[in-house]
Amino acid sequence: MATKMDAARVYRMMVRSRMVEDAIVEAWAEGLVPGEYHAAIGEEGINAGIIAHLTEHDTMALDHRNTSPFIMRGTDPKALMLEVLGSDEGINRGMSGHMHIFDKSVKAGSDGIVGSGGPLAVGQAYAHTRLHPGSVAITFHGEATMNQGLLMESYNMAVAWNLPVVFVCKDNKWGITTYSKDVTGGDPVSRAKGFGLHVETAAGHKVQDVYAAAGRLVERARAGKGPGFLYLTCHRPNGHFEGDPLVGLLRNPKKQLSVWVPELQGGLVAEGGSVADKAKAMAGVGVRAGRYTRDVALTLRKDPVRRGRSLVSSSVATKIEEQERAEIRAAMDEARERVGHRVGFGVKGGIR
Repeated sequence: MATKMDAARVYRMMVRSRMVEDAIVEAWAEGLVPGEYHAAIGEEGINAGIIAHLTEHDTMALDHRNTSPFIMRGTDPKALMLEVLGSDEGINRGMSGHMHIFDKSVKAGSDGIVGSGGPLAVGQAYAHTRLHPGSVAITFHGEATMNQGLLMESYNMAVAWNLPVVFVCKDNKWGITTYSKDVTGGDPVSRAKGFGLHVETAAGHKVQDVYAAAGRLVERARAGKGPGFLYLTCHRPNGHFEGDPLVGLLRNPKKQLSVWVPELQGGLVAEGGSVADKAKAMAGVGVRAGRYTRDVALTLRKDPVRRGRSLVSSSVATKIEEQERAEIRAAMDEARERVGHRVGFGVKGGIR
């Protein structure tokens, strides 16, 4: 049976992750991060509830939203920050960006190709059966990723070969700015069951529930009873990536529309679009914004870190927060100092 969750340890993991993410988001806003940045803010309960079960030889195949799992597993925050900032002092000498980070010391790697974590985890799980029996592989993906063929092939092989792997599906209802149900037949749980995967579900903002559900799947996989599928609901307040246009439409509608409207009209004019076409395009924007507004209103109160705080005493929570704040702030400040005052790669002052 899975052990009782160590609430203080789990809360520390979530606080540490959130503070690192906040620091990187701030750096992105200042133009210090090359390209996009996909934060896992809002997924802390998911990551902590799963990673708390992992032992020495367990592995993780991560997606492009990987900072939080790396930090919780033990990756050095300064080295990770330097990598994301494109420094040759980073964990992968600044060559991986934030989507392709690999850290051998915590047995985890990430890949920006949608769904690629599936076959990577299947390979890891097969290796475990030969090298470290009783170990498991964990992989994370979104609900929209379930439309990728390579992921479905991974489900199939994992079941056919009875491999010790757990597929973690994080459902926030969105594939970038497309509502997942608009482009997906069926639902994630039914699909997973159709492949023969053992399924558990939980609300991703409740770390104690994630921990319990993940524990059951990890225990089954360790015992050689086959692969599992963990379906978790979640909400990411920052959207798909920093500068997400739907988030921008809510936070600064006037500024965002000043970008969207000319681009839509310009594209339609170039393609010979009519006034009706323009109206239809703008209506589509309105529908997406309305759906996102509704989702935010329903789930904004479900902050996993705030809820996790209630699992420990106020004094313990405060001590954890103070300790992590001091360490992470020092690490982030040193990383910034090492990078120096260079001209940034990102879009300074971009639409937020």
